[in-house]
Amino acid sequence: MEERNLTPVDHLLTKVDNLLRTAAGSSIHTARENPASHIDEKPMSATEKSHAAALMRINHAGEIAAQGLYQGHAAITHNPSIKNHMQDAADEERDHLAWCEQRLKELGSRPSHLNPVWYGGAFAIGAASGILGDRWSLGFIEETERQVVQHLTEHLDRLPANDKKSRAIIHKMRDEEALHGANAKEAGASDLPAPVKRFMRLTAKIMTGTAYWL
Repeated sequence: MEERNLTPVDHLLTKVDNLLRTAAGSSIHTARENPASHIDEKPMSATEKSHAAALMRINHAGEIAAQGLYQGHAAITHNPSIKNHMQDAADEERDHLAWCEQRLKELGSRPSHLNPVWYGGAFAIGAASGILGDRWSLGFIEETERQVVQHLTEHLDRLPANDKKSRAIIHKMRDEEALHGANAKEAGASDLPAPVKRFMRLTAKIMTGTAYWL
């Protein structure tokens, strides 16, 4: 039987289907080694493990949203260089997602029940900003990554002292998120208006506060 050539819409729907499966809890694989793989598990109280798991659930939800954001941008842009930039960043974010998922399992916990919501909302934001043009799209990436670096730094301060494994993962994530933001700026990101940045902080606060519990 003759194989049908896939249209851009077909490719987009395939990406959305795959990522929604991830958001629903399907395991994903990574080519890069988990930065915590060689660190021994240290004893923690039940309260400490629950708190660490909640923080990692927030980070996992953030990586789900990052997939939506980058894929939404990539689906709209017609610039091959920008599309490749978005895809490369999304690939690294998938590694982060896998590491967070693995850590949640080690802590005896689960991802956020609202991951499809985080993905869908971020995809819509990514696509909408892409319609405004690549410079604004990159601006959203730069500002998002700046805010992510801030909250990852806060998580390093809030983790239980004995949770060395989560700490190693977050350190690696923070370094790469900062690089993603710097790359977006170098690629020509526009500085977003202050009201937009405030709205992004507000929505991030809602997501992180909800994902801690749900």
